Amino acid sequence: MGSTLENSVASPPRWHEIARRTIEAGFDMSSEARIGEMLRTLAVGRKALLEMGTGTGSATAWLLDGMDEDARLATVDNDPKVQAVAREVLGEDPRVDFITEDGAAYLAGQSDGGFDLIFADAMPGKYEGLEDALRLLQVGGVYVVDDMSPQPNWPEGHQARVDDLVLRLAGDPRFAIVGMDWASGVLVAAKRAA
Repeated sequence: MGSTLENSVASPPRWHEIARRTIEAGFDMSSEARIGEMLRTLAVGRKALLEMGTGTGSATAWLLDGMDEDARLATVDNDPKVQAVAREVLGEDPRVDFITEDGAAYLAGQSDGGFDLIFADAMPGKYEGLEDALRLLQVGGVYVVDDMSPQPNWPEGHQARVDDLVLRLAGDPRFAIVGMDWASGVLVAAKRAA
């Protein structure tokens, strides 16, 4: 894409504050802005959204920016210190519920088909508890994961987990998927009717 398009996309109102505080906190696992732009677009018209891995709220801000006034976002993280940044900056928005809990436990406790968009940006929902995450998705809903291209903060042997996730989703007849070698590497899966 040309620089005109890349420089013309406005960021959410509170995103710059989150970005500043993320740097100050030394948190290096936030989603990049291009992922946020995609999430904002996918959030439009969706009513029940789930983010696994709040972090400091970077992606949370983008999701909220695309959501309608009657939509709800549940965002889950097991680190209260990191999630505190998101709570402090975005906590006044009545559409978001911040949940500080083990992600796998949260997924296991939810009812089938409760969400029409799931952004899995943590181990739970992506590499752990994947089947629980996928059963929560409504027909027509989208499941989004980023960081599918090699990242400098990946632990040893992580590429095998990424490859396994891609193969599992590609072989699952319940989903139509697209992988994109763009931004940090993205995979989007849409749930088909049975």
